[in-house]
Amino acid sequence: MQGSFTKRIASYVKSELESSTRARSAANTQKEFYHLERAHVLGQESTYWHVKVHFLMLMWAARNYSVREMLGQIFRIVGAATKTAFGLVPQGNTGGANVSPFKKMPIAPDLAALVHKAKSGV
Repeated sequence: MQGSFTKRIASYVKSELESSTRARSAANTQKEFYHLERAHVLGQESTYWHVKVHFLMLMWAARNYSVREMLGQIFRIVGAATKTAFGLVPQGNTGGANVSPFKKMPIAPDLAALVHKAKSGV
């Protein structure tokens, strides 16, 4: 069963995923990945969303023939599936292979507000 954070953050993650899909339809691969990164920041404390976003990043990498990103996402999917439930996620990490999977990063204020809202149940 999905936890309450997973349910409360869902609409925000889905909004970013929808923006990513729109960017893909417009053939804007950079904007597509940008929205996947935002979805990652929002959902990384939920095993369900964390794994799903990394899987979507893997699909992005495959469509864009990025071997480096594909390999990075495979590693990250395993980590997301096995570590998220234990709280072993670096806050704010954008999830791409261009950053260390262990690096904490600042969270954009708009995303931080949504994460706070989902955590507090407001």
